[in-house]
Formats: sequence, structure tokens, C-alpha cells
Amino acid sequence: MKASIAFLIFTICFHASANIGSSQGDGNSSQLNGSTSQSADSCGSNLNLSVPLLFDTTNLNCLPVWNAQGYILRYSQTSQNIWSFILSAPNPNSYIAIGFSPNGGMVGSSAIVGWISSNGAGGGMKQYYLTGLTPNQVVPDRGNLKVLTNSTFITSQSSRLYMAFQLQTNQPLSKLIYAFGPNGVFPSAPTFSLTQHQDKVSITLNYATGSSATTGNSYTILKRSHGILNIFGWGILIIMGAIVARYFKEWDPFWFYFHASVQSLGFVLGVTGVISGFVLNNQLRTDVSLHKVLGIIIFVLACLQIMALLGRPKKESKVRKYWNVYHHNMGRILIILAIANIFYGIKLGKEGSGWNIGYGIVLAVLLTMAITFETQQCSRDD
Repeated sequence: MKASIAFLIFTICFHASANIGSSQGDGNSSQLNGSTSQSADSCGSNLNLSVPLLFDTTNLNCLPVWNAQGYILRYSQTSQNIWSFILSAPNPNSYIAIGFSPNGGMVGSSAIVGWISSNGAGGGMKQYYLTGLTPNQVVPDRGNLKVLTNSTFITSQSSRLYMAFQLQTNQPLSKLIYAFGPNGVFPSAPTFSLTQHQDKVSITLNYATGSSATTGNSYTILKRSHGILNIFGWGILIIMGAIVARYFKEWDPFWFYFHASVQSLGFVLGVTGVISGFVLNNQLRTDVSLHKVLGIIIFVLACLQIMALLGRPKKESKVRKYWNVYHHNMGRILIILAIANIFYGIKLGKEGSGWNIGYGIVLAVLLTMAITFETQQCSRDD
């Protein structure tokens, strides 16, 4: 029976661990630093640009796509395989960008980026291909977008940027990313490298109905589920089980069954959290290498602990003391790594101080309990 259970745990641990050419917009796209005194842009106002574009702007669909930053997207299907776009946004004194993503993540997306310096130093537009998350992996003059020659245009009016372009495609990708760069930093010759964005948002656009939804919502749910599962699994239940095993051995055999049950539940929740983390990483393709490595180490240690529990020698066995040293110290290492990775994950997830404070309070309670029980045990030993 014990052998079959061990095989089942081993199976769970094993399975859980297991172009299109483009026509580029150039860096010298038409631009104008205007001083037109038009009112703030909105979908209820007429689009009056100082210089006419090469495509009709009177019948464009219009929708706010990033209310927090005042981004407005206008678009239309000009012909069977030509789509026209105008992105309007407050001038951040840096670049603005719209990316077309196959999966809602940054990696693998192609972006149209435009900028106009507020000090009159010039501006431009380029297509960038995001092969990774670091600035040197954002490649200028590459991408999967077929941008029509001479269709790119960027202008500044009333402290807003208007970035226009046309794509040759039967249907643009529906997952769009909007971003803007840090203040005062612009792409420049000869490399036109792009600095990391200051903020971004991802939405899904229905071109037929003109409706959009923030795709980050589904990722937020998965991200928070990943965090909650790991906090309860590795960061609370495993610690509770360790406290019971150390300080309640006089309640034999209750302590053992409670310890085994709580640790097993923590293991199941933790493994589910690890799996959800891999799913989240595959969807967002974010660079969380250290967090992922620590998660894998914790998972492996937990598997070894479960296997060790099933293979525990009898009390009278000569190797029992060595098994105790191994099991206890491996558990301590697991708990320390789990706590560190939980706080690191909260930081990566940008969940704010509430999560840190909440988990910190839980840890303080558990630590207070452990210190109290340790003091009582030392008093009894004396």
C-alpha cells in the first residue's frame, strides 16, 4: 500500500514539472509640432488635424481604450485588406506605442511607436518587434505588421499626440497593448533603441462592434489565484504542520495524523499554485526567472518531503535519527525559501503593501506561537 502511494506521489511530481514580411514606417515620418488651440480630444468631438492625411478620417470608429491615460483609438477598414488607425494620447514628453499581440503579452508583439520632443528636437515613428522584455530585445524596423509606405504620420496638437498609420491585413490582431515611455527619454539615432515603458495596458478589441475589454482582468484573476494558493499552501499550512510536529508530540498519534494531513493539503495547494504560475508565465511571457527557479526548488523539496514521509523508518531503527535530521532540516529550508519567494512574488505582482502587510501579520502570529511553544518546551526540559 505504501509503495503504491509513493508511486502515485512520484507520478504527480513528475508530471507537474514536466514571418511575415513587413513594410516599415521610417524614422522620418511626417510630423508637425502644432499649436492649434483645439479642445481636449474625445470621441464626441470632431477630429481636426492641422495637416490632412492620405486616408479619409471622417468615418473612423472611435473608442477610449485607456481611460486612465486618456488614450483614444480611431480606426476603420478602408478596403478589403487595408485598415487605417489614429491613436490619440496626451504627450508624455516621450514615446507612445500601440502593439498588436498574438496572445495579449508583450513578447512576440509588433508595435508602432511614435514620439515628438517637447523641446522641438524632432520626432518620428517606427515599427518595433518585441523578441523579449529587455530594451536590447526590442528591435527597431522589424515586426509582423505590413505598414503601408508613406502612411505613417505623427503630429502634436494641444499637448496631445496623434499617430496615424495604415496596415495591409485582412484582419488586425484583436489583442492590443498601449504604452508610453519615461519622461524626457526618446529613441535616437543611430540605434533608435527603446527604453522600458513607464506604464502599459492590454485590451481586447472587437473591430466589428467597436467594443473593448481590458485583458489584464483575466490575468489578474489568475495571478492572484497563483499567489493565494502558494501563500496558503507553502506559506501557512506547511508552517502550521511543522509547528504541530515539533511541539505537540505528546499528543501521539494525533500530532502525526494532523501533521501529515496539513502538510499534504499544503502540498496539493502549493502544486496547484505552481501549475497556475506556469500557465500565467506562458500567457504573459514575463521575465520572472528567479521567482520561477525558487518555485521549482520549493516544489522539488516538497516532493522529497512527501516521499520521505512515506518512507519514514520505525522509531527503533538505527537510521531513524539520520532521517530525522534530513526531514527536519529539509523542511526548514523549504519554509525559508517559501517565505522569501512569497514576498518576492508579491513584489513582482505589484499588488501593493496590503498583501505584504496581510501575510506579514499571519507570519507574525505563527512566529509568536512558535516562540511561545519553544519557550514552554525549554522550561519543561529544564
